[in-house]
Amino acid sequence: MHQPRLKSKVRCTDREVGEITHVIVDPLSHDVSHIVVGGNGGGGRQIPMSEVQSVVDGLVQLRTASNALAQFPPLKREDYVTTHEVEIAHLEDHLHVESGEVLVPLPTLERNVPRRTFFMNLTHVIGALVALPLAFPVLKYLMKPMYSPFDNAWLKVGNVNRIKTDDVGMQFKYKKKVKEAFMPEAEVDKNVWILKASPAVLEEVYRGKDMEFRDQTGRLVWTNKKDVPYVVFSGKCPHLGCGYKWRKVPKLGKEIFLCPCHLSIYEPSGKVLDGPAPRPLDTLPIRVDAGGNVEIIDMEFKAGTKAQTRIV
Repeated sequence: MHQPRLKSKVRCTDREVGEITHVIVDPLSHDVSHIVVGGNGGGGRQIPMSEVQSVVDGLVQLRTASNALAQFPPLKREDYVTTHEVEIAHLEDHLHVESGEVLVPLPTLERNVPRRTFFMNLTHVIGALVALPLAFPVLKYLMKPMYSPFDNAWLKVGNVNRIKTDDVGMQFKYKKKVKEAFMPEAEVDKNVWILKASPAVLEEVYRGKDMEFRDQTGRLVWTNKKDVPYVVFSGKCPHLGCGYKWRKVPKLGKEIFLCPCHLSIYEPSGKVLDGPAPRPLDTLPIRVDAGGNVEIIDMEFKAGTKAQTRIV
């Protein structure tokens, strides 16, 4: 069966009932799960694909009669986001409907914890507290690297000649050797976002003051000068540490940083435009030599907090 197209006419077994106003996509399977059928009066009903008998030349034939459409739930637009607002990897490889408003359901979060689970978890916590004095010396030895000073070494990530336009985020990928607890040293892939800021964006980032970075003892590590146009942001969203992207959003009429996991949206300056993020994107130390080569100090900050607290 062909995939239904937006604006296709929809016909029940007895008569035509309207047209497809939206297509709902399952974010896991990438298949069309429902069509939304709207009449001249607006609104629309969510019809599962199991009720679609055939799709031919812009006409969708349903298996049911028109008087049975009331059994299907009406569309609640607030329960969905569009594929313009949230990125789904490889969706374009599976979805072949014509351009228009393709919807993706927002995830439903569990809100209640069963009483039995609460008391079971409480028992585990009490047991852990009793065992902690015995386990602490061993844990401290195994986790000794966690007590080491922060790594403030400069890392080369690329050259600014890649950046062709002001106020446009450009992702720079690099590798870094890390040591976690008692695990052997490993090389991990990381990334940051760098842009050449216009005077207006530079003012939003620095507010007329140089930006200082200090270690855990308070010693000055580096100062980003307010008149240097290149700005680097950590590759992790301050909400929950997810990766984010640079996207053009037609509805906003602008280009922004977008975290597809929980829909945090940031201005080119890193300022939060919308979503659950508690603070702006985290700015990192940057220096650019005469040849345009970029070096940064890789820092990570605690996610989900309004205050910027360095953890790595």
